[in-house]
Amino acid sequence: QVQLVESGGGLVQAGGSLRLSCAASRSIFSNNAMGWYRQAPGKQREWVARITSIGSTNYADFVKGRVTISRDIAKNTLFLQMNSLKPEDTAVYYCHAVLGTLDYWGQGTQVTVSS
Repeated sequence: QVQLVESGGGLVQAGGSLRLSCAASRSIFSNNAMGWYRQAPGKQREWVARITSIGSTNYADFVKGRVTISRDIAKNTLFLQMNSLKPEDTAVYYCHAVLGTLDYWGQGTQVTVSS
């Protein structure tokens, strides 16, 4: 079964940094784009970052300059490095992958930024 497992969330002070991780099947990392989404209480889930099968990256405007998405295919791991965190970054962060026509989501990892 395809599984996505996030880790690395936590509580940090505004201006701090976190590095989120996501592990999944090797085929996902080798042949598909992957990304990160987030969802704050009472708000719709929103896209944060994406990396393609050839390593191209894209970012939402609200995180540009503060976030870097990367992956280590050998370790089947996707990363999201977040710097200069703001209280409005507080949300559950989800790893996302596509296999054919199906979407897969991790369980999410909580990121809380205090001010």
